[in-house]
Amino acid sequence: MSGSCAASGEEVGSRQRPQVNEYKENETITSVSLRPIQSPVLGKSVKFCLIPFSLCNYKLDQFKYSKSLLEKNSNKEVVLCKKTEIKKICRGILTPNMETTSEAESTLQKSSLDVHTENNKLLPSTSDAVFLSVDVESCQDRDSDGDTTPGLDDFSGLSPYERKRLKNISENANFFASLQLSESAARLREMIKKRQPPKSKRKKPKKRENETGCRRSMRLLKVDPSGVSLPAPAPQPTLVVDANPLLPPGPLEMTPENRDDNNELFKEFLQTWTEMSKTSTVDTENKLSSIKSYKGNLSDMAITEDTVNKVTQGPVSSMALHPSETRTLVAVGAKSGQIGLWDLTQHPKEDGIYVFHPHSEPVSCLYFSPANPANILSLSYDGTLRCGDFSRAIFEEVYRNERSSFSSFDFLAEDASTLIVGHWDGSISLVDRRTPGTSYEKLVQSALNKIRTVHVHPVYRQYFIAAGLRDAHIYDTRHLKPRGSQPLISLTEHTKSIASAYFSPMTGNRVVTTCADCKLRIFDSSCLSSQVPLLTTIRHNTFTGRWLTRFQAVWDPKQEDCVIVGSMDYPRRIEIFHETGKGVHSFFGGEYLASVCSINAMHPNRYILAGGNSSGKIHVFMN
Repeated sequence: MSGSCAASGEEVGSRQRPQVNEYKENETITSVSLRPIQSPVLGKSVKFCLIPFSLCNYKLDQFKYSKSLLEKNSNKEVVLCKKTEIKKICRGILTPNMETTSEAESTLQKSSLDVHTENNKLLPSTSDAVFLSVDVESCQDRDSDGDTTPGLDDFSGLSPYERKRLKNISENANFFASLQLSESAARLREMIKKRQPPKSKRKKPKKRENETGCRRSMRLLKVDPSGVSLPAPAPQPTLVVDANPLLPPGPLEMTPENRDDNNELFKEFLQTWTEMSKTSTVDTENKLSSIKSYKGNLSDMAITEDTVNKVTQGPVSSMALHPSETRTLVAVGAKSGQIGLWDLTQHPKEDGIYVFHPHSEPVSCLYFSPANPANILSLSYDGTLRCGDFSRAIFEEVYRNERSSFSSFDFLAEDASTLIVGHWDGSISLVDRRTPGTSYEKLVQSALNKIRTVHVHPVYRQYFIAAGLRDAHIYDTRHLKPRGSQPLISLTEHTKSIASAYFSPMTGNRVVTTCADCKLRIFDSSCLSSQVPLLTTIRHNTFTGRWLTRFQAVWDPKQEDCVIVGSMDYPRRIEIFHETGKGVHSFFGGEYLASVCSINAMHPNRYILAGGNSSGKIHVFMN
């Protein structure tokens, strides 16, 4: 029987060999068919199972090959294991059970897939692959019931280690299949995807009616300890306090704010200022000097500790020097409405300072009367123009207009009998002081929306210049109309707002303007019947910011062609420029001049310069 089986086996092997996937070098095999190849042997079917064995993705240091496999795989050669002869032949012709065979096939296929997957992860990434072709040798005798399920031991071509490894893989696969991890993961994903219902807002419990309330003050409940309601208090009248109340019309008494009731010292002070009015002024036209001598005189001017003092409480907004040649008298107007008078000849210097409060808002313009230097005229934003008379110790009211705010004024006549007043809303007032009891007013509207400064021509006094927002206009008082007054000449070269515009002090042939575009411009106004050309543009930092008083370039009354202006440069200084744009002189004070002097004034006859800063301090340079 065995010989016949062997003969039949050799005959079948010669007729039909099992189909085996052979390895080709440098060829990557991605899949292997696990379908058993059947070969009829004398009416029987012999099954060949191909087990994939891959060396991809495997690290050699983590796995110990068997000696046979290491010998086969040395030098990266592919060994195709074939088995062409059947070592053991079945003792008898057995008819395999089809169900059992199918179960064995499925088990073997699962094991083969697990082996293939695990080996792909463990073995090194090479292009070589090993396919082990295992021939089923024979079928062992089964139980009497016909159970023919093959075991792992049926693979006689494998080493014991390999058989044990395949057995472990099969057991692990069955264990993980029993855990049903895929079904659990699917259920978990479904639970995560389900949206949780929004949390219901907690309802506040309703307060019970019989619940005891919180304790409250009886004073707040407006009841006395016995529970009787207190009577309602009588309504008190509300007081509306104005930050800057207007002062009453009419004359105001000169009462110093910084002095106690010491009439003797104050009388001496008033007498000094009254006597100064008797001093005759010197004709400055015959005292014009050359630039060289003018520079020499300026270099002799110095500042000391005695010539620096705080006069007013608020920032300095205007300043004037008394024309006296024997005493140095400085008048200061502040943004608080104060007027401070400082006599530098007094020692100690605090004894020569007297502060008055004739206005409720900033004093924007301050001049000594050209006819009587004992009188000082002040104009304020509060709509009042007052004249301080030191001989009578009063501030009389010259002009008042509560409907509009004043910005600047100047004298139309040399005897100070007529004035021109500029308003912030662009209107102009012509005031005549010769009317007894009150002043005559003529109000006209200019072509400007706003007026900052007005200045009268020193020779042809019918002309005056008004500085507006962006333009400066020259008007003729003889052609002013109540509505729609047109300027004689317009200066339109400015790109930003103008702070001031002034004629030169002696001839009026030049006009200097201070603009917020950091430029000082000088125009030729010698011929007012035609266009006024621009002569010089001086680059100068005029950006004082919000907290400092704006710069205003003014002419030196003694020098026709030089202007004085403060500076933002360090160290702090006051500068003088020539009409050609060249710098003439810079006044440095060292430790005595450590702030910006926005408002400056020069003595009309002497070489005395006074500068005021935004804290009310005055700095005086003198010979």
